[in-house]
Amino acid sequence: MILSLTRIPIKVLVMSQDIVVISIGGSILIPDQNDSVYIGKLAEMLKKASEKVRICVVCGGGKIARYYTVTGRELGGSEYELDLLGIGCTRLNAGLLALALGDKSSTDIPLDVKTAAEKFKDGGIVVMGGTEPGHTTDAVATMLATELGAKRVINATSVDAVYSDDPRKNPDAVRYDKLTIEELDALVYKDHGAGKSSVFDPLGVQIAKKERIDIQMVDGRNLAELEKAILGQPFSGTYISSQ
Repeated sequence: MILSLTRIPIKVLVMSQDIVVISIGGSILIPDQNDSVYIGKLAEMLKKASEKVRICVVCGGGKIARYYTVTGRELGGSEYELDLLGIGCTRLNAGLLALALGDKSSTDIPLDVKTAAEKFKDGGIVVMGGTEPGHTTDAVATMLATELGAKRVINATSVDAVYSDDPRKNPDAVRYDKLTIEELDALVYKDHGAGKSSVFDPLGVQIAKKERIDIQMVDGRNLAELEKAILGQPFSGTYISSQ
């Protein structure tokens, strides 16, 4: 009996772990101050959580991307060219997080989902940014989850849940603890709300619906709640079920 246990391949044990893809907004990674302090604490939490689940992180562009796209538009750049600038910023943010993760990650940032999935086989935490114009990092996160067979995507945002409207502008906005993917879909495609930061990317929602991937919305600056979400524990936020 002891002999049979010692012969279980390590790979089988790794493959049995839950796989979680985290889409973290650039405004969460790079706020207005204490960027390195937050990123360092985030990295420590991710390293600790990666002992229990397999983790991939897709980083957004945030204020850096907005600066380049606004400035690029003033200089006459096309939407395609502006998207490329924004993607470059997401990869810079990914590089900072990978740097903070040390030997748990690599600063050789994957440029596409297929490459990220290949790096995932080597273990550690895979960190990437955007991939191509027209795809937000939320959408990339669901594409990566599909490629890896992950059934959960965590959206670490600048708000603490999904709301019926932007709670920073509308104090009467309704906060949702649970939603179905169809209900999220309806919120995303409201006439006046397709691009709100409190709502997941429409393409990402469609991919999650098709592939039956659950989405968890959580305040990305609240590392205690983010860690709970990553580990599959009850958390303060919104759980969107794809089933």
